[in-house]
Amino acid sequence: MLDKETIKAEILKSHHFRHATRKYTEELIPQEDIDFILEVGRLSPSSVGLEPWRFVVLEDKELKQKISNVAWGAKKQLATASHFVLIIARTDVRFDSDYFYNHFKARVPDTEKLNRMIEIYEEFQTDHIDVANNPRALFDWSSKQSYIALGNMMSAAAQIGIDSCPIEGFDYQKVNALLTEAGVIAPDHEAISVMVSFGYRYYEPKVEKVRKDREQVISWF
Repeated sequence: MLDKETIKAEILKSHHFRHATRKYTEELIPQEDIDFILEVGRLSPSSVGLEPWRFVVLEDKELKQKISNVAWGAKKQLATASHFVLIIARTDVRFDSDYFYNHFKARVPDTEKLNRMIEIYEEFQTDHIDVANNPRALFDWSSKQSYIALGNMMSAAAQIGIDSCPIEGFDYQKVNALLTEAGVIAPDHEAISVMVSFGYRYYEPKVEKVRKDREQVISWF
């Protein structure tokens, strides 16, 4: 096993390597590598362990074209990426929803303990983060969890030399309508959160990675 300093150096190297790749070569990612990236997404943490996501690897050419027509920020990636992933977030994540109850029932079979847990999460959603009574806020909370998986997947990809690009540049209502029409999502409890492409960069970045200085973004109090 590599020593800690070597591991740290490799991780930082991969983050310097990673950039928002918009055009890819024709080389395909090996199946075992895309499976690894998706598994990292599946294993990602989420608030209260709710896992309010699905990962859809988009392969249908007709649907890709339809999405491209309403996704100004994804045209090159849809056309060239080895793999294009839709990250779907659940909308039915309120503490008293069937999904919430069944998700935790499978993990906490003791009914009394489960009910106490749900009471705690009711207070959390209602009073602490104030999302329980606002459907948009609930979806945004759910969607935030999917971004944890998104970041982990892109970082994991970079560590094995695979490029990626997160994508928010699309008409959300129209994409949801397309995904509903195609049977990709169940609109009563799912919606698109974000997209991400994976592949191998067609060209190197024209400029080096630029970030704010450490002193501007990190403080100790």
